[in-house]
Amino acid sequence: MNTLIAIGFKDEFAADEVILELRKLGRDNLINLEDAVIVIKNKDGKIRIKQTQRITTAGALSGSLWGILVGAIFFNPVLGLVVGALVGAISGSLTDNFIREVGCTISPSTSAMFALVRESTPDQVLTDLSRFEGKVLRTSLSHEDEAKLQAVLTAA
Repeated sequence: MNTLIAIGFKDEFAADEVILELRKLGRDNLINLEDAVIVIKNKDGKIRIKQTQRITTAGALSGSLWGILVGAIFFNPVLGLVVGALVGAISGSLTDNFIREVGCTISPSTSAMFALVRESTPDQVLTDLSRFEGKVLRTSLSHEDEAKLQAVLTAA
């Protein structure tokens, strides 16, 4: 199961640094990122979103695949394709809106990162992230795991 983690940082560059670190850990097979997004709010309050892939497009493609499979079961793959693409695009759009919504809550001259983690080696990842100071904004982790992550980010 994928885990969503959103962390806020006190400057505009920390989120980029954390994503780069997570990608390095990915090369060492310590974490498998499904997707990552960076939100930067500059000193004027303008929000910029940097995505590793277009969420709406990816959702539509994923939905299309599932739609074809479901459509094949019900003997109408074209209808399944259309419905699946629509559902996937809507899901991607909702995710995009969620990211913008959280981006609006962070202060000017700060950043946040969103990571969708497929799997990880938590102890080693937490050790690497311990040099970054941040605040957990939202997560789908258990309360215990979220507290461990926040403790590491606070101790930085």
